[in-house]
Amino acid sequence: VQLQASGGGLVQPGGSLRLSCVANGSIFSISNMGWYRQAPGKQRELVADITGGDITKYADSVKGRFTISRDNAKNTAYLRMNSLKPEDAAVYYCFATLKTYDIPNYYKAYWGQGTQVTVSS
Repeated sequence: VQLQASGGGLVQPGGSLRLSCVANGSIFSISNMGWYRQAPGKQRELVADITGGDITKYADSVKGRFTISRDNAKNTAYLRMNSLKPEDAAVYYCFATLKTYDIPNYYKAYWGQGTQVTVSS
């Protein structure tokens, strides 16, 4: 199983970006998908999370600005980030909690490669 993340980059304050995360491989089912982020010198924090039933959870700092969604048919999650602030700059890591066909009774967390988000004028 691999998670392929994309969509990071450089954006001015107030701008928008959309991150994508695709889970590929021998996937039996996916529970939660989402993103954590880590800025230099800070701990990794949960940004947003979405369940298979589209129940969402957000960090207080991004509520009202970020929107997480998913396409279950494509095993893909999206994070739309609006009104970006310099403090949103970080490496964003997508994750998925899923079962594989090899081990269909056990959920395991998988991580994508980090994608850099830079917010600067």
